[in-house]
Amino acid sequence: MSGLQPLVLGIDPGLRVCGWGIVRGAQRPEYVAGGVIRPKAGDSIGRRLLQLNQEIAGVIQTYGPDEVAIEEQFVGALNPTSALAIGQARAAAVIAAAAHGLDVGFYAPAAVKAAVSGYGQGDKQQVQAMVKLLLGLDAVPEPADAADALAVALCHLGMRRAKALTAASATNGPTGKRWKAPGTVSNRQP
Repeated sequence: MSGLQPLVLGIDPGLRVCGWGIVRGAQRPEYVAGGVIRPKAGDSIGRRLLQLNQEIAGVIQTYGPDEVAIEEQFVGALNPTSALAIGQARAAAVIAAAAHGLDVGFYAPAAVKAAVSGYGQGDKQQVQAMVKLLLGLDAVPEPADAADALAVALCHLGMRRAKALTAASATNGPTGKRWKAPGTVSNRQP
């Protein structure tokens, strides 16, 4: 693991277009790489899933991320066929990560939007603009699926940082001393 500078692969799963993006760092995240995988539309579902799995595995081998973050879909917003296809694409990504011994975090679209834009109902343009700003890029990442994957990676880094801070405060927390407001008297015996 890269320690203080974790390398995270974010994935926006899809059977037609699967976005991926890699971000490094906890305090000041930096863009490493991003792109999309476009399985051949005429191929069978099995072949498209295999292509997704192999290409995600290739990204993992090339960049060596420490962790993977995958966007979950709100199934109620999709028709059953679309939900199934996205679930299958997500499974292909999870298997690629598991084959490389990587932990996977899953994030709802609203959580990703809130982490990146500060508003869980933000639109794609807001998310893309914030990805550009947060990563210090000259332009909005294209295509949109790659920008979404970078947003997932940024969300994961934010959650990771929050967990680390929570753990640190628990470890460095209570020392046996009680806080008291200035000017108050403590009932505690020395």
